Amino acid sequence: MTPSPRRHLRDSVVLGGAVGLFGVTFGVLATTSGLTVPQTCAMSLLVFTGASQFAAVGVVAAGGAAASAVATALLLGARNGAYALTVAHLLPRSVLGRLAGAQLIIDESTAMALAQADERFARQALWATGIAVYVFWNLGTVVGALAGDVIGDPTTIGLDAAFPAGFVTFVMPHVKQRPGLVAALLGGAVAVLAVPFTPAGAPVLLAGVGAVAGMVMVVRSGSVDPPGVSS
Repeated sequence: MTPSPRRHLRDSVVLGGAVGLFGVTFGVLATTSGLTVPQTCAMSLLVFTGASQFAAVGVVAAGGAAASAVATALLLGARNGAYALTVAHLLPRSVLGRLAGAQLIIDESTAMALAQADERFARQALWATGIAVYVFWNLGTVVGALAGDVIGDPTTIGLDAAFPAGFVTFVMPHVKQRPGLVAALLGGAVAVLAVPFTPAGAPVLLAGVGAVAGMVMVVRSGSVDPPGVSS
């Protein structure tokens, strides 16, 4: 049976709602770490990549320098550039259309697009998921930012563990392949070893050697195109 656009829309809304819960967590953690409500909301509107946002806030909360926070966020956000190469053919040809689409290329929208066998449905899934996640993530951020003062210390109710748990969920499909597993293990080992000797934010940057090692393995194997949509 051929999938319909309604199915993509339904799935994207469900996924967007789930991601919105992490947006609430981010809003709480950001404001309790020292960011104002406008700063927190602006970060979600403009940066719009959860891993980078949580990492930046975590570095700031740990007393790290702004430069370390920005560098850590950029490192984690660099993966979106690889996603863009994979789904670039699904974006409009106009400059404005490609700029808008680039903002929506994230883990969830890319995964939904690559899960489709037909390019037309892949394009629909990419946009529907990207828009749904963007809307719910920002709504969640607003709710969390406004609730930060009421909740107080997020660690008392376990909110600080929500993002790591979600991040592990996103990582699991990648570690089923050897390059992903090597990148995860090497990066994790480097980060753990660097924690006692480097300032806040530096371990994440140094862990980037794991990603480099994984990419080298992918290039050498010749399998640079992920499964799913053919270009």
